Amino acid sequence: MADPKGFLNHGREVATSRPVTERVQDWNEVYVPGSLLPIISKQASRCMDCGIPFCHNGCPLGNLIPEWNDYAYREDWSAASERLHATNNFPEFTGRLCPAPCESACVLGINQPPVTIKNVEVSIIDKAWESGDVAPRIPERLSGKTVAVIGSGPAGLAAAQQLTRAGHTVAVYERADRVGGLLRYGIPEFKMEKRHINRRIEQMRAEGTRFRTGVEIGRDLKATDLRKRYDAVVIAAGSTTARDLPVPGRELKGVYQAMEYLPLSNKVQEGDYVTSPISAEGKHVVVIGGGDTGADCVGTAHRQGAASVTQLEIMPRPGEERNANQPWPTFPMLYKVTSAHEEGGERVYSVSTTHFEGDEDGNVQWLHLTEVEFIEGRLTPKAGTERRIPAQLVTLAMGFTGPDKDNGLIEQFGLELDERGNIARDADFRTNVPGVFVAGDAGRGQSLIVWAIAEGRSAARGADRFLTGASELPAPIRPTDRSLAV
Repeated sequence: MADPKGFLNHGREVATSRPVTERVQDWNEVYVPGSLLPIISKQASRCMDCGIPFCHNGCPLGNLIPEWNDYAYREDWSAASERLHATNNFPEFTGRLCPAPCESACVLGINQPPVTIKNVEVSIIDKAWESGDVAPRIPERLSGKTVAVIGSGPAGLAAAQQLTRAGHTVAVYERADRVGGLLRYGIPEFKMEKRHINRRIEQMRAEGTRFRTGVEIGRDLKATDLRKRYDAVVIAAGSTTARDLPVPGRELKGVYQAMEYLPLSNKVQEGDYVTSPISAEGKHVVVIGGGDTGADCVGTAHRQGAASVTQLEIMPRPGEERNANQPWPTFPMLYKVTSAHEEGGERVYSVSTTHFEGDEDGNVQWLHLTEVEFIEGRLTPKAGTERRIPAQLVTLAMGFTGPDKDNGLIEQFGLELDERGNIARDADFRTNVPGVFVAGDAGRGQSLIVWAIAEGRSAARGADRFLTGASELPAPIRPTDRSLAV
């Protein structure tokens, strides 16, 4: 145990953010570099090393949190990194992007602020990179088997790294021009600088993983041809079909899906554009959707110089404390203020968009909305609450409904879908097609980055067993596993 009285002697402290006036002028990560290390040993000491550490259950990866908290408290960074990597391929991603269900399940959180598990995690991995503790793990021998991984998001990368380390020859196919999937083009630079992806990709290349960018399976290369080339295939193409808003005026110029808007600002940071082809500069921006993707749109609009930013959410405003129907250790729906929300803008709850209004040139100018309330379990418009707000740029951030069904991948493979429209799989993450496996959001549906990595690791075990008859790779979850719930 780190410090038997740590949770009594020290309160919760989190990373220090740069001033809003400073950070909205650039695209760097919002936190003050190096601000965590001076406080992280005390924060790790708050871990109680519980007899039953529920943080393990909150995390689908089964991260060995009390163990690396202990090492972080003692500042044994090398040992902490080893324990961290034992269950997580990419802690620098989860330490920055995961909403930390482990903290919601922390036993200390029953009656105190929980341990800053996420901050400890990112401190360990950043220190590991700095000290050279993250090195390629090259397999001792090759199996002679080949695997294609479709998609280079967190699930695809995790599956590829596991299978490469098991000795298979792995090629990752990515339809975008750079590796990373939504990590690359869906996550703004201010949440995670892309250098973190780049150095992990270099590690994977050194281990032997190969990458093929600009190739969309189903369009650029037929799925049937891919099957002929490889002994096994892991589909990690994500849930990329965005939920639309079929209301009058949807066709107006200036109304975009979030994933039409966000990647362009990331391409500016990559040097592809001087300014984004879709910019919020000087415009009244409305973001429809109250989740993390919506917050990413908010923060991006701030940095592009929007005249105003309004975020709409159809559901009521969550509370700031757990509801009785979301008890510990479940992951509660709480009112969350992200770094983007700290930077300004208005958040409006319990409203629904009725239609858009444009000018004579077909450009959106106004968004019409109405307040809604639950009546007999259904969201119903409230009479007399209709109004309009200025909207010269609208982004739709309402989530995703399943994998791409238009590019030919599903049809060409002959894949079966489940009742939710995702790719069906068995307990080994196998699809109905022999030798074809599925991991991540393409099989689970839209989920968290930590679940995607867990899926990639588990699907890698299934593929390894298919190729060799047995596997020593870990499988942290089953396809049917879900977050802790009542």
